[in-house]
Amino acid sequence: MAKLKITQTKSGIGYKQNQKDTLRSLGLKRMHDTVVQEDRPEIRGMVQTVTHLVTVEEVD
Repeated sequence: MAKLKITQTKSGIGYKQNQKDTLRSLGLKRMHDTVVQEDRPEIRGMVQTVTHLVTVEEVD
């Protein structure tokens, strides 16, 4: 199954609480943190919520 490499590129400071919580749920704690998650609809939805704070790449 494909995986997503998610990197936080901007800080969550100054954004809504639900966006900060979404970053935490994805496993991102600080800027330039990178996590690899399964490519599932739940993860895609979380990424869409914070698309302005992260970059996403597909990896195999």
